[in-house]
Amino acid sequence: MEITQLLFFFLIIIPSAIIHEYAHGWAADQMGDPTARNAGRLTLNPMAHIDIWGTILMPVLLLLFSGGSFMFAYAKPVPYNPYNLKNQKWGPALVGLAGPAANLIAAIFFGLLVRFLPYSAFTSLLAIIAYANILLMVFNLMPIPPLDGSKLLFAVLPDSMERLKINLERFGFIILLLFIFYFFGLIVPIITWLFHLITGKLIF
Repeated sequence: MEITQLLFFFLIIIPSAIIHEYAHGWAADQMGDPTARNAGRLTLNPMAHIDIWGTILMPVLLLLFSGGSFMFAYAKPVPYNPYNLKNQKWGPALVGLAGPAANLIAAIFFGLLVRFLPYSAFTSLLAIIAYANILLMVFNLMPIPPLDGSKLLFAVLPDSMERLKINLERFGFIILLLFIFYFFGLIVPIITWLFHLITGKLIF
């Protein structure tokens, strides 16, 4: 991306991450857990979701250390109590999947505009919105705690693998950092393929 595209990407990934977190809170609320609503987090107001590290500092540092080639951001995680959910087995997985699902819906909406509208500077910006939401969706579906994919993984793993769950949760943040800095390239083809599938366009 060019510097202007990266700046717009930075501006758009923040509301995309906020929509992601809002979807978690909404899904939990629908399934019986009012924690997010009671904490004032069931809102699209950015001030309720901005995390100083994940929303501001980390993307700036990633931009600097990658030489302007990579940036990622996240919003403050929405609190929820899994013990309040009506479905104890699949409830946490459904709450976890709600965030990526919201990003997928946004990516499809803006991506289809890119596909069917004439090419212009405006559709280039729409393409960045679609790309940012695809990136958030795919990344968060990785089965690494505390990412959303781990909730689905824990739901399908048998009880006999409880020790694995405990170890993944214990070392999840370290594994996540290693993934971001050394293995992120593994999911780039998936992101690129989904972007082309939805928009009909090649990556920037």
